[in-house]
Amino acid sequence: MDLLLDIALLALLLTTAISIAWIKDLFAAAMLAGIYGLLSAGFFMTMGAVDVAFTEAAVGAGISPLLILLTLALCGRRQRADRNRARLAIFLVIPVGALLVTATADMPAFGAADAPAQVHVAPHYIQQSMSEIGIPNIVTSVLASYRGFDTLGEVVVIFTAGLGVLSLLMASATNPLQTNPQISVRGQSRDIVLRVVAKVLIAPIMLYALYVQFHGEYGPGGGFQAGVIFAVGFILYGLVFGLEAVRKVASHDLVQLLSAVGVLVYGCIGLLSLAEGKNFLDYSALAGDPVSGQHIGIIIIELGVGMTVASVMIMVFYLFSAQLQRGQREEISEDDGTSSEPEATSIAVTESLQRGAS
Repeated sequence: MDLLLDIALLALLLTTAISIAWIKDLFAAAMLAGIYGLLSAGFFMTMGAVDVAFTEAAVGAGISPLLILLTLALCGRRQRADRNRARLAIFLVIPVGALLVTATADMPAFGAADAPAQVHVAPHYIQQSMSEIGIPNIVTSVLASYRGFDTLGEVVVIFTAGLGVLSLLMASATNPLQTNPQISVRGQSRDIVLRVVAKVLIAPIMLYALYVQFHGEYGPGGGFQAGVIFAVGFILYGLVFGLEAVRKVASHDLVQLLSAVGVLVYGCIGLLSLAEGKNFLDYSALAGDPVSGQHIGIIIIELGVGMTVASVMIMVFYLFSAQLQRGQREEISEDDGTSSEPEATSIAVTESLQRGAS
């Protein structure tokens, strides 16, 4: 039964991937990308990687398609026909795919007891994790403590990616973060059902994010997953009630500050360990009892991870939304002069969105 499920998921993944590459409608491709992320999460679940599945479901099927849709609002829905570029992509993908398939022949079978990872570090993690770290979730022990320095690198990569997006989008305009309140108000959803449902869902989303944040020691979750869920709550609020409304709760400057503070919190824990005469990110230096120190250190660094991940996701959403509003303002300014009235402004914005979608 498990083999049939794996074959079905793999077939659906392959079909979805080919459809994304083949289809010319970028909106449909964005929806298929979300489906691909959800299927990938299911595939990770069948392999027992629950934490990875959790992250893939939140990012691959949640945040990523939303950012792709914001990009489509800026560049249009239809892909331009460029046969030369398509041929170049195929020319690059086929050799790389062949090399990857060839490399799998040297890999041990999935779950093999004699695999290098199973005989090198896994026995120590499984047998000693509870006595050294003191938490039931071995995945959190590995990511937050045993491989804490590697996880710090991942957080820095996320922060650097946010800075890259910030630099690129801010370089494309003189005032990339300036928004038009009139457009923001008109951009709010007028669907009363959507507004009520959003108000009902946002509080449980935030509460669930807190649960995931502080429950990572005992089950699937942690700072990465919780940060994405926090970001989803803010992004949902911004989509339904407008960009200016969500910025009143978390301004762009505050989000930028928190994205850096999360990395600093993580790094300062390592410096504190050094100051106490221990190794970098050795949390046992944070308390008299080594196990208690591990608990304290993991909670603090996971909080830093959650702050950085959530802040970077929200910052990217702010930047793309501001770029979209800037494009709307430019189209309105080129109108025939009737855009000074609020009703005409709303019509102009609607027409610009329709032209972008077509």
